[in-house]
Amino acid sequence: MVVLLASMAGAHATTLRYATGYPPGSLPAKAAENYAKAVEKYSDGDLKLRVFALSLLNASETSDGVRDGIADGGYLLTVYFPAMYPHTNLANESSMQLLLFDEKELNGKGALAYEGAMTEFTFFNCSECLEEYEKQKQVYTANAASSSYGLLCNKPVTNQEQLKGKRLRVAGSHWSRWSEHFGATSMSLTINDTLEALHQGVIDCTIASAPELINLGLIEAVSDITMSVPGGVYAGANAGSFNIDVWRKLNEKQRQAILRAGARYTAEIPWSYLQLEKEALSKTEEKGAELHQASPELMEASREFIKQDLNTIIDYYAKNHGVERGEEMLDRFHDLLKKWVGLVQEVDSLDELETLYWDEIFSKVDVSSYGMK
Repeated sequence: MVVLLASMAGAHATTLRYATGYPPGSLPAKAAENYAKAVEKYSDGDLKLRVFALSLLNASETSDGVRDGIADGGYLLTVYFPAMYPHTNLANESSMQLLLFDEKELNGKGALAYEGAMTEFTFFNCSECLEEYEKQKQVYTANAASSSYGLLCNKPVTNQEQLKGKRLRVAGSHWSRWSEHFGATSMSLTINDTLEALHQGVIDCTIASAPELINLGLIEAVSDITMSVPGGVYAGANAGSFNIDVWRKLNEKQRQAILRAGARYTAEIPWSYLQLEKEALSKTEEKGAELHQASPELMEASREFIKQDLNTIIDYYAKNHGVERGEEMLDRFHDLLKKWVGLVQEVDSLDELETLYWDEIFSKVDVSSYGMK
């Protein structure tokens, strides 16, 4: 009888299609599979996700694909769509401010702090962010952040002179401005095109996190790595972007399960990125790549650039995307970031980070009204 009831419950479970632009076997794809397991667990088997890794939608197709119902949910990288998600990208593009914190204060947990700040900011301090998703028929339910961004190159780049004339693939306009400030040329490519561009010499470096050496196979094309600049993380990812009509058809228990699993997903990605960073750098070094430190002059010049660029971000988004509260939003975000730098210092495991995100953020979202109007 127990087996029969279990099979009947499974037969009536709702199954949603979830797309990620990362390839099978990559860290984000594995995290997506774990996310699906968490959704099923927290819904008591009433809701399931079928994960499509780089098969249903690629990274540049995800926003339209979720909006149009090709997938019910997906891993959305907002930087690919600057006109659609300007308020989200405003906060994301201030991430190099992590380089302004004392390294001892961050204690290697800057990505975890930025993830917490970004998630809390989006849910409770940026109504414009939520409206951006709604305009694209989507709802925000989880976030994703990388580990620190550095220079993954096919030649040494450690100082201002070596930066001049280099072609750098960038994942945001702040890194583009940093590149051009030091005489390099910034290029916009999707994550799926980066490996070939490095192999063919179309680009000299990609500004990315070290785990992408494994996630995207960049280990085959990278010979020189400088992780100390430009700094910052990528945190402008709605890891749980769901079609809003699909969301509204779910019952409250199912929506709660997505948010509960979302806390796990939001924790797992940056936590796993930090763990994989050491492995990726070690494996790349074993294959003959050299690990470099940026010159002290480039480090100091980068910090000065970042201080000025925070004002540039405000002006840029006001002029190009009509963001009216830029200064107020970045001030609020900075306060949240300082708060989260403190909160994550006592976290020593993925489970503890999940619990922290759930208690401080996700549990405070009212599923009876969130995304329902």
